[in-house]
Amino acid sequence: MRNITKLFPGVKALDNANLKVRKGEIHALVGENGAGKSTLMNVLSGVYPYGTYSGSIFFEGKECIFKGIKDSEKTGIVIIHQELALVPSLSIGENIFLGNERAKRWLINWNQTHMQAAELMKRVGLRESPATLVKDIGVGKQQLVEIAKALAKNVKLLILDEPTAALNEKESENLLNLLLELKKEGITCILISHKLNEVLKVADSITILRDGRVVETLDRHKDDVSEDRIIKGMVGRELTNRFPERTRKIGEVIFEVRNWNVYHPLIEGRKVIKDVSIKVRKGEIVGIYGLMCSGRTEFAMSVFGKSYGKHISGQIIKNGRELVLNSVRQAIENGLAYVTEDRKSAGLILIDDIKRNISLASLDNISKNLVVDKNREIYVAEEYRRRLNIKCSSVLQKTGNLSGGNQQKVLLSKWIFAKPDILILDEPTRGIDVGAKYEIYKIINNLAEEGKAVILISSELPEILGMCDRVYVMNEGRIVGELDREEASQESIMKCIMQSIKEVV
Repeated sequence: MRNITKLFPGVKALDNANLKVRKGEIHALVGENGAGKSTLMNVLSGVYPYGTYSGSIFFEGKECIFKGIKDSEKTGIVIIHQELALVPSLSIGENIFLGNERAKRWLINWNQTHMQAAELMKRVGLRESPATLVKDIGVGKQQLVEIAKALAKNVKLLILDEPTAALNEKESENLLNLLLELKKEGITCILISHKLNEVLKVADSITILRDGRVVETLDRHKDDVSEDRIIKGMVGRELTNRFPERTRKIGEVIFEVRNWNVYHPLIEGRKVIKDVSIKVRKGEIVGIYGLMCSGRTEFAMSVFGKSYGKHISGQIIKNGRELVLNSVRQAIENGLAYVTEDRKSAGLILIDDIKRNISLASLDNISKNLVVDKNREIYVAEEYRRRLNIKCSSVLQKTGNLSGGNQQKVLLSKWIFAKPDILILDEPTRGIDVGAKYEIYKIINNLAEEGKAVILISSELPEILGMCDRVYVMNEGRIVGELDREEASQESIMKCIMQSIKEVV
């Protein structure tokens, strides 16, 4: 890719970006949110067609003029986006050949479809039947379906945009091992990832982008490559501390959940949360850590106005007074806020502008006689844009056009503007680069210093250990450990989980 420049209204997303990828290598593309990584790959794959950008693309020595994604796929370039393009109600086999059906005279050959799907599934390590519905398999396996779908198109260059963002550690490792196997088969990969440990594990070359420009390309087999060097290239400075200093004072207990029980909303009799009790003090950041399916998110959502589960029992106490929270509205009115792990479908309205998203949870604060004061709404949005350093052309910009890190800041702005006393943060830095993570950590720290009680749910142990004053460990719907900052470590947390598993066995 030579001198690629791509403009959006008010923003130069790519500025004479150049990229060279060798055949048969895994080439990582790293940079902060908004650096231009996904935009560059959308240009390469024809999502942004020829004519909407300037510059040239050459593949296997020939110049490419892609008018759409079908043109790039015919050449052997296939992109897998972070938001998977699968149809949940269709089978794995149907999804693998969606848009690429095994058909003759408009009639699908189902025997051929299922046989070839089974071969491709075996190749990527899926043992399910091709007739299994996609909605009945986990996100990790859905990623493998996407790769099988790419292999069905005779892929030569596979582009993966944040493929492990929503996966647990084991699923991520399996996916990375699969990329190494595909490399042995001669398939070239471009990997976009914020997880630098994964990049260093599999990448042969690493290209760093900053503000739409290519900073440098490192050869992992020749250059001295480390996480610190990559981070410096990404953010333009040394990042000596991954977490801000803690200077806050911790006060008395202001929030408590006692003997909390929750049943599954669909499966009768299945208990998801079992006698969970936690306490949070004023100015304290309390972590909740657990492996996948430990019940962390289900617990948080059920506390936040019973937005998950049924037959919920237990007590919620704030400042010594018991609360009855039967709806999200009641939770907000009583000073609770929940920042969801799924910002795209449950946290933000991506087709709406930034100002509307920020004001959405507290319209009363910008309204009079049920009429929204639009000038006040813009003023508030501008204030939070400045306070949280949201990078955008205007608060009237569509939220869906922002980078992941800036979307997360809009989501945080929405709940900070609601002026909560208790803030529940569920995976607040998922899919965000190290620079944006540090900014969000500072925001969380500031909220705690203002006297808010913060509950931080994260699947990243370093984040839990770096940010929290106390940690609750969850497994299979139960609290299996409580550790102070001084005694919390990766070993002590995993020991709590392992011991609880042995007790169940």
